[in-house]
Amino acid sequence: MYDVITVGSATFDVFARTEFSEIVKIIDPKGETDLLAFPSGSKILIDEIDFSTGGSGTNTGVALSRLGHKVAFVGRLGQGTNSAFIHKQLQREKVDQLCAHGDGMVGYSIILDTLEHDRTILAYKGANDHLTYSGIPTRKLKTKWFYFGAMLHESFRTQEKLALFAKKCGIKIAFNPSTYLAKQGASALKGILTHTELLVLNREEACLLAGSLPMEQAIRNLHSLGPNLVVVTDGKNRLFVSDGATLHSAMPPRIKVVDATGAGDAFAASFLSGLLRTGDIAFAIKLGIVNSSSVLSNYGAKNILLSYPEALRRIKKLRISIASKRL
Repeated sequence: MYDVITVGSATFDVFARTEFSEIVKIIDPKGETDLLAFPSGSKILIDEIDFSTGGSGTNTGVALSRLGHKVAFVGRLGQGTNSAFIHKQLQREKVDQLCAHGDGMVGYSIILDTLEHDRTILAYKGANDHLTYSGIPTRKLKTKWFYFGAMLHESFRTQEKLALFAKKCGIKIAFNPSTYLAKQGASALKGILTHTELLVLNREEACLLAGSLPMEQAIRNLHSLGPNLVVVTDGKNRLFVSDGATLHSAMPPRIKVVDATGAGDAFAASFLSGLLRTGDIAFAIKLGIVNSSSVLSNYGAKNILLSYPEALRRIKKLRISIASKRL
């Protein structure tokens, strides 16, 4: 029996850092947008380059494994050297892999980073879009929780089928849709949301699903879609967690942000870990904050993910304050 099976993407990530860029601000009727600009027609020197792995499925799988849980990953790795690199890393991190590699190229991300740490990600989904339900060994899906990361096309339809499987088998679902899923609207995600126990969003995604409303009303709207637990993060600003009756909130600590890649996955996985270990929302928030803060302070989505003893020491040191009130 697994504690969690993650169902999501796997990517090979390239971090390219350069000082040759500018921020361009665009203002239109829809609002204000910052664009990361590079000189056209130029060969741009890269100051540093790093290689790592990413993707919601593997990021959360490794985070949960390091926190001491028995974890498996369901996804599509594809073929080739980069796929083999991800496969070996998951083996080292004690994350079981329940799907064959399949055809095609593994997902690939190029993270463009400047000296000021303004970041743009070029994402190629590759094999991640082609996870089939028939290719999943359902007899091996013995777990307490599924964690669904954002997936598209055929893979999203497979997650919808897994949501029905979860309901039939009494498996709880944690769902962390990305902006590109949230933009499709709540009705497009109904097949998963109605079976979701824990919904984790950032503020932008929450607004896309619930409307641009005061936080308490937005969270009530999100509960009405199905989830019993709703988490809304907002970068360095106050985060909120609701069980439908009580609204908890906390301020993340002020830290120097080096790279935000994977921080949301670290928070979501660690929050789920806290629920698994104690069932206490306040503790889950603290665990999510310390692990995501560790990721924000370093390059790469997995490099500085914490073990459970390390996380407990960070929690004790930071003394995070949790506020609670009736929703």
